[in-house]
Amino acid sequence: MTLKVRILPCGLLIPLIFLTGAISAQPWSERVQDLIKNMSIEEKVGQMTQLTVDMLCEGEPYAITVPFKISEEKLEKAVIQYGVGSILNVPTGTYPGVEAWHQILTTIQDKVQESANKIPVLYGLDHVHGLSYIRGGTLFPQPLGLACSWNTSLAREMAEITAYESRAAGVPWSFSPAMDICRNPVWPRLWESYGEDVYINTVMGKATIEGFQGRDLSNKTSIAACLKHFTGYGLPLSGKDRTPAWIPERYLREYFLPQYQASIDAGALTIMVNSGEINGIPTHADKQLLTDILRHEMHFEGLLVTDWQDIHYLYDRHKIAHSLKDAVRIAIEAGIDMSMTPVSYDFADLLVELVKEGTISESRIDLSVGRILMVKEKLGLFETTHFPVTDYPEFGSERNQEISLQGAVESIVLLKNKNDILPISKDVKVLVTGPTANTQRSLNGGWSTTWQGEGADQYLAEFPTILRGVEDLIGRDLVQYAEGASIDEITDMDLALQKANEVDYIILCLGELSYTEDAGNINDLNLPDAQLELASELAKTGKPMIVILAEGRPRIIRQLAPNSAAILCAFYPGPQGGNALAKLIFGDENPSGKLAITYPQYANSYTPYDHKYTEDRDVMNSGLSFNPQFEFGFGLSYTSFEYSNLQLHNSEVSAVENLQVSVDVKNVGEREGKEVVSLFISDLVASITPPVKRLRAFEKIILKPGESTQVIFELPVQDLAFVGPENRWVIEPGDFELHVGPLRQKFRVK
Repeated sequence: MTLKVRILPCGLLIPLIFLTGAISAQPWSERVQDLIKNMSIEEKVGQMTQLTVDMLCEGEPYAITVPFKISEEKLEKAVIQYGVGSILNVPTGTYPGVEAWHQILTTIQDKVQESANKIPVLYGLDHVHGLSYIRGGTLFPQPLGLACSWNTSLAREMAEITAYESRAAGVPWSFSPAMDICRNPVWPRLWESYGEDVYINTVMGKATIEGFQGRDLSNKTSIAACLKHFTGYGLPLSGKDRTPAWIPERYLREYFLPQYQASIDAGALTIMVNSGEINGIPTHADKQLLTDILRHEMHFEGLLVTDWQDIHYLYDRHKIAHSLKDAVRIAIEAGIDMSMTPVSYDFADLLVELVKEGTISESRIDLSVGRILMVKEKLGLFETTHFPVTDYPEFGSERNQEISLQGAVESIVLLKNKNDILPISKDVKVLVTGPTANTQRSLNGGWSTTWQGEGADQYLAEFPTILRGVEDLIGRDLVQYAEGASIDEITDMDLALQKANEVDYIILCLGELSYTEDAGNINDLNLPDAQLELASELAKTGKPMIVILAEGRPRIIRQLAPNSAAILCAFYPGPQGGNALAKLIFGDENPSGKLAITYPQYANSYTPYDHKYTEDRDVMNSGLSFNPQFEFGFGLSYTSFEYSNLQLHNSEVSAVENLQVSVDVKNVGEREGKEVVSLFISDLVASITPPVKRLRAFEKIILKPGESTQVIFELPVQDLAFVGPENRWVIEPGDFELHVGPLRQKFRVK
């Protein structure tokens, strides 16, 4: 069997981002042009305004009446008086199902029909890992877990299901995927990204966009994607959310633009802006980044939306504006199209003032309004805002849950398996213990039924926790349980130790609860002392200890790793995570996940895999400076794969050719398994110090025992380019080395 993989340029290389000049004339349709001509300044600015749905509900924002009820007076103000163009979010304190969402959308869009121009409202939700806020919909692994599957086909299929189910509820816009390359694992939104690597972020993001948007955005199964958070959001120096990043332009262009370029080229319709600042300039105020680079160089013609209240923050948080009105001016001049304002009308009032006094031109407003109306037109909202629920018989279906389970299984990474202790027999007695053993929060993370995910145990109770997953698989009679410790405090550890002596194996579940954004900020990446103490005391019993890390970022496990017989890492695998972990532990499934991040060994040593040679040396006999707990791309299986016959079609190639690589892979173990065949390339000498290696291609394959296949990569040599001293993409002639599994081979670019 031969598997041929053609790796096409995907925005990594020489995307023509050094062009100058004005933005090309926008290709607005006749309908959009006519609407713009007939709209007042107030109506245009209304289209640029985005409110949270709480502004339409009885009660106050964040404290609405529950069950929620749309206020006729507030609806009139938003839709008729202000002509608001977009609404987002879920009514606070609620988790509506499809019918309730239809009620919300119908009420809003029916009101639109009373307005002069009858422009539909664009509704958006954070579908970060499936239907975060729609009861009964399907949730999947979070993006970091999905990245650890290294399965782009699965990413595309999950996005297709998300789009289908979102449209079933009438919601045509998702604030995802997050394209935030994360180079600091302390960052509390690491799990919302596809990890530390540019290429994985590029191909996973592109697959998600293709799944969301399909071939026709107006189709009843398609939604608009929103890339976020443009850009550099995942590299705060402190590791804390919405704090400053310091990114040289060369590094920005090589690591933080390519994945966006590929997604723009794939048709991404909207982009959300980074809430932080880069080099002292808040991104919402950065005209060079948002207009000169994103619009002029990268040729993005879609809708650019702020994050939550970020124009206001230019004034009262970043301190670069003298007033809120000044902040509005700065953001619009920088290139913002729509303000997620989201709990006041100040933005609209102040922007109208700025236009009427001549500070902001009406033509500048027209440009943003045209983009907004274009998105609505492409989504088919002028014809139909939502479709009958009966058109979506697969909403929340068993098949969709099977895909969720597959995603969970493939997302989990087996990091240690001493003496092949896993899988274990289903007739043994086990103790399930630890703070993440009996909660859905540690399987789902934030954006799961509620913003911080604290509602997961209430709303996702039908899905098994890790404890229940084990009980369901082997029977409750064989399972003991004691919590032992909460996230940061010892609880009934004595009971856990007592029960440990009564079983054959210990399944110790450690990690984190759910969080996102500022609520997830931490000062120490080490696991809390209570969890380490529980692990240490359980290890003293002498019983084999299987550690499950249910977490959103790689908490330090250096102290407990030597005492563990096996370690499984589950970066928020979703509601099916309990089932998936049980199936992996007891052998119903074979692990195939590989780390999409470098798992650090020390709390202040966060060197990524594509580091420089100076970061991988023995410093004064103190040991290698790059010494992670587990390397990027690492992951074990219950079977073994053998690599052989690595061949290059030509050992010398020009910059305009394709590099053709083939390798044979054989399953030499005793059970069927999936393997990620990865192609890394090292530039051995360059004018800018080269990284030790970069991931350039991969393919996930499945082989039965004894089966072999030939994997063929066809990689454009242009993909070996880097951003040189002049901040331009260059390909320099010289020697390179490719790595596939344990095999190496050199070639030359002439």
